[in-house]
Amino acid sequence: MTDHDLPPSVPAGPRPRVTPEGAHELFRSALRWVLLFLGALALVSVVVGALVAQGRGVWGALLGTAVAVVFSGTTVWSMWWTSHRSPSTMFAVVAGSWLVKIVVLFVAVAVLQGLDFFHPKVFVIVVIVGVLGSLVLDLVAFQRVRVPYVDPS
Repeated sequence: MTDHDLPPSVPAGPRPRVTPEGAHELFRSALRWVLLFLGALALVSVVVGALVAQGRGVWGALLGTAVAVVFSGTTVWSMWWTSHRSPSTMFAVVAGSWLVKIVVLFVAVAVLQGLDFFHPKVFVIVVIVGVLGSLVLDLVAFQRVRVPYVDPS
């Protein structure tokens, strides 16, 4: 497609393109901030869990943080790992990892359902805060990445 084939609303000139270096910077930054956030969440949630439900609250906080790390960390890591491959490969790996995570979550919930060593409300709250917080950090990392407007090659 040339500039002459574009509708008038699309400006002519070079198209923005994410370079491999930009993609690596994006995913490295996102993974770093997500892991730092989840580490801080683990510390705070363990203290709050201990105050709310003693040992059961601590276990709920630790299990909830582990689930959030698995869900958030593996998505960013799989995208980083496949960022230099084709878009279809990246999609297949990310979709496949998502499917595996859902199966693992259902198995984990089924196994944990009958156990009483952890506080389920603390667990659920930590999972929700961890996943939503990680999502916000991913969006911030995406907004801050430097995307060149001209292909440097």
